[in-house]
Amino acid sequence: MDIFKLFFNHDLRLDKLAKRNANKTKEEEVEATLEDFMQPDPTYSKFYITGTHLDQEKFGINVLSKSDEILDNLSSTFKNHQFTSTRNDSFDSFKTGLQTLHIGEALVISNNNKLSDVNLANLTIDEESKVGHKKDEIRSVIESGAYLLYKEPAHHGFDLHLFSEENIYPLLFEAFKPLVDNEFRFFSINNKRMRSERHFYFETWTLDNPPHGAEEVFSETVI
Repeated sequence: MDIFKLFFNHDLRLDKLAKRNANKTKEEEVEATLEDFMQPDPTYSKFYITGTHLDQEKFGINVLSKSDEILDNLSSTFKNHQFTSTRNDSFDSFKTGLQTLHIGEALVISNNNKLSDVNLANLTIDEESKVGHKKDEIRSVIESGAYLLYKEPAHHGFDLHLFSEENIYPLLFEAFKPLVDNEFRFFSINNKRMRSERHFYFETWTLDNPPHGAEEVFSETVI
């Protein structure tokens, strides 16, 4: 049996993806604080997509029997988009772009020719030097209206990590729900309620009584 998990995090403050008050005078800090107070906080969403092949306890999108269908359905969410890797290579196909990525690299997914003014190579995660996600660069990309999709390491392959200024949860939910069957169980999970690695891998010890925040999706489930 395969367990497919879509973690979501909504209404995250976009200003948390940038250095606050960098190189500002005290007067500028006060002015910025007042301006922030008078305006609603811009937000963003992020999604983590992973899976587990329970029979062999293998972890990663690629180990699931429907891994191709997962990527096909995710690709349909980004119709008429362009895909640019952190090596600055461009692709017309989502799956082709993803297949060329190394672990830690990302795709910038845009529906126009305008990319954010950021060195795409700086977006790459370097595990050896312990350089993780760079917040300023991520913010620049998603503020341009693009999506940013990382190919993240999993125990036996890769997972996917998606950043978006808009909340595209309904699109992802509708893309993945048709895959549900007796051998493919889909859980939609509020990441804010997952407080430990044990919660993250709940399917290995409490599949039929998942922790609060993990809801199973059935063919008849609606948002």
